[in-house]
Amino acid sequence: LIAAIANNGTKDIASYACYRIPIGIQLIWASILALGMFILPESPRFLIMKGRTEKAYRSQARLNSSTIDDPKVDADIKEIVANMEFMAKFGSATYADCFKMGPQKNLLRTLVGIFLQAWQQLTGINFIFYYGTSFFQASGIQQPFLITIATNVVNVGMTIPGMWGMDKLGRRKILIIGAAGMLVCEFIVAIVGTIVGQSNEAAQKTLIAFVCIYIAFFASTWGPAAWVVTGELYPLGIRAKCMSLSSASNWLWNFGLGYATPYMVDSDKGNLGSKVFFVWGSTCVGCLLFAFFCIWETKGLSLEQVDYL
Repeated sequence: LIAAIANNGTKDIASYACYRIPIGIQLIWASILALGMFILPESPRFLIMKGRTEKAYRSQARLNSSTIDDPKVDADIKEIVANMEFMAKFGSATYADCFKMGPQKNLLRTLVGIFLQAWQQLTGINFIFYYGTSFFQASGIQQPFLITIATNVVNVGMTIPGMWGMDKLGRRKILIIGAAGMLVCEFIVAIVGTIVGQSNEAAQKTLIAFVCIYIAFFASTWGPAAWVVTGELYPLGIRAKCMSLSSASNWLWNFGLGYATPYMVDSDKGNLGSKVFFVWGSTCVGCLLFAFFCIWETKGLSLEQVDYL
């Protein structure tokens, strides 16, 4: 959101400052994140693995907003210890273990995480965040930079109910709802832009409205949920390695789609214009099917309980 505001504020600067200022502002948030690491509680699982049980109790109590003598904290720590003792029987894990189909279904879990992150990118959301200003401008919309700020406001604002929805509705359900909502919005944008035409003022307003609704669905569902599910999905022994694979999948598809999109929409190349939303709508059909058939519910389960699914 702040980046969109900075871009709008510097768009008329006819010097190197037009891009240096937005880049420089990012250093502020990077510094805040770096400082935040010093007050972030350490993982109880990591502390137990290193033999620092007392610190693990304190960390778990802090995460639970309770005290170290809370029975819930004691139960959580004992569950973590039992799980780690069970995992120790299998020895040290390698990346090859992520692709083994044993009792814990490592291969299935790894592939679900990799494809979940891929489908998140295939929702087409970064088309709006990377090229939204150019798209709105090509659609004849006035003040495209301000519209981009509006889309970012929606993105930030709708992330909050998304965090509530994951615990109330469940991860799988909101992924299904989100995919269904996004595909409807994307097909509406594509149909209106193609049939009515982008020069029609009513069509432009419809396009803006449904792009914002589309972003709202993403921000409250697939945006946070894909990361939550992949964070919960893997057994402790291979969690870090599987998370690196799923994150790599996300950024690989992010790069690929970011690179390919201009060839799809630029006037001297694919010139799809609003028709590109037929592509994103179709990929959201894939998101819906994937969430329905491949995602299992982890709501209300501890990481140790998820290991036994």
